[in-house]
Amino acid sequence: MTTLDQGNATRSRILAAARELFAERGYAAVSLADIAAAVGLTKTAVAYHFHPKDRLAAEIIAPAADDLLALLGSEFSGHREFLRSFTAFAVRHRAVIRLLTEDIGGADSAPPGSPGEAIREFGRELFLRLAGPDPSPGTRVRAWAALGAVQSGVVKTTDVPAEVVEETLTAAAVAVFES
Repeated sequence: MTTLDQGNATRSRILAAARELFAERGYAAVSLADIAAAVGLTKTAVAYHFHPKDRLAAEIIAPAADDLLALLGSEFSGHREFLRSFTAFAVRHRAVIRLLTEDIGGADSAPPGSPGEAIREFGRELFLRLAGPDPSPGTRVRAWAALGAVQSGVVKTTDVPAEVVEETLTAAAVAVFES
């Protein structure tokens, strides 16, 4: 294995450990030293690849952001198909959803140009895809409730098998939206 291959393998191990630890404990509760211990490296070695810790979070978030853009760019035959796809996305990226919602948070009051602003805009786009451009008050409430159920459900059930979470949350989100 070449040095470049070893560096890429080390980065991958660090990212995997960080993703798992962030999902278990939350972003703020995990230090570079914790990640280093999980992969059998020194804190200095982890910092060489990812310093500051925000760079690590950004690399973990990037694939989810790409998938979310693809989701928002897709056409759906109706709200059931959209909610099924959104829930599958959320379950697939539940560690990232937790990182974004519980740890980075503050999207509603985030300043222009900040990561929180991007999170807020993604949320608005998801809402528009589900509720439509001019929803009634009842549809607004049901859309936010359905999206919030998925968000909260994936974050609070990281210990439950993904297929169970996806099936149950899809049914719940559809039921909420159709209520």
